[in-house]
Amino acid sequence: MWKKEDAKPQGVADMSTTPAGAAPAGISNAANSTTAASAPITSRAGACISQGIKIKGEVTGKEDLFIDGVLEGKLEMSGGSVTVGPNGKVKADIHAREIIVRGNVQGKLLGRDRVQLWSTGHVTGEVQTDRLAIEDGAVLRGKVEAGKPVGRSPDSTNAAGASGGAKAGTVAAGTAI
Repeated sequence: MWKKEDAKPQGVADMSTTPAGAAPAGISNAANSTTAASAPITSRAGACISQGIKIKGEVTGKEDLFIDGVLEGKLEMSGGSVTVGPNGKVKADIHAREIIVRGNVQGKLLGRDRVQLWSTGHVTGEVQTDRLAIEDGAVLRGKVEAGKPVGRSPDSTNAAGASGGAKAGTVAAGTAI
């Protein structure tokens, strides 16, 4: 006769990290115990739109998001990272801190810190970011604006009015690039 205690590996303590009542309705804690042990629960755990799921509309949030399904509309994840997986098909404007493209994206990509196109990535549209990385094999068709604008840097405007402006100006110019 099989017992739950017999299925545990020797020397492994019973670790139930899932708080009571944390399991969604209809799912038992026994099914979640393996998941909880392999992936620690954090307050910043990323969300996933997996393959086979199609979403039309506006998606907003501050967490990280992984898309391996289909998304059409608008995607606003201003504080998080958006990763379009190799099976992902996105037809939307994306605004996020960081955008990683491994699948297909059509629309405007606004990555505050960085946009990265992997070798399997295809982007058609507009890209705006401070840093842009494109691997060999990636496809990018559209308009690109990368890098910080030199004229808008707050250091360069303050340096011009300060005494000893030549020294401060060269430092500001060096940091703005």
